[in-house]
Amino acid sequence: MLAVWQISAMLVNDSLVLPSFLDVVNAFGSSWRDIFFQDLPVSLLHFFLGIFAGMIIAMPLGMGMGWSRSLDKIIDPIVEVVRPIPPLAWIPFAIVWFGLTHESAGFIVFIGAVFPILINTYVGFRNLPRVYVESAMVLGATRDRDLIRYVALPYALPSIAAGIRIAMGIAWMCLVAAEMFGVSTSGLGYRIWSYYYLHKMEHVLLYMIVLGMLGLFIDKAFRSIIEDRLLKWRVGLTQ
Repeated sequence: MLAVWQISAMLVNDSLVLPSFLDVVNAFGSSWRDIFFQDLPVSLLHFFLGIFAGMIIAMPLGMGMGWSRSLDKIIDPIVEVVRPIPPLAWIPFAIVWFGLTHESAGFIVFIGAVFPILINTYVGFRNLPRVYVESAMVLGATRDRDLIRYVALPYALPSIAAGIRIAMGIAWMCLVAAEMFGVSTSGLGYRIWSYYYLHKMEHVLLYMIVLGMLGLFIDKAFRSIIEDRLLKWRVGLTQ
């Protein structure tokens, strides 16, 4: 694949249109310190600010909506009004509310991440078979707190985990856009845009590859922790 890329770039013979593999390697050689010691820490800060805030808000809300029909009737219309609004449309309010700060970028990431987690948590709870609840009540778990803790939450965990994985993918997309409106002078998204202005497309492609590899690494780490540990009991059901 790398050979095809290099040959294609040589045939195109225009680094502005398609930088070669060797151009990107040279760009990495001159920029790796900036990537690892400046841009990566800032982007990870924005990413985790948004994704953790999304989990803290979305999971309890989704659990409540999935468990209580009354709460679902109250919250669902609000969610369905706000959910279709693109995260980038919130940038003006992010700037007004938080200024050009890390929190502002984290807020845009939060907007992109919160709804996939919320919807998947809701669906996981809503699809809980009634027979599971009735069986638990027969065994003595009569309080809502116990039913949620020992029945509903374990049943919904695969759906919640899927929602978090989807949210992380969307969060990376929002991160690039969030860093483009000047919340900091470093960050992977900021560099992509600044190198584009300088017509250094080999650096643009380099930072795109770093974003992809970072997303892959975090997804693998998440799956390793969640699917191999918390959801280990599902292995026998799926393989």
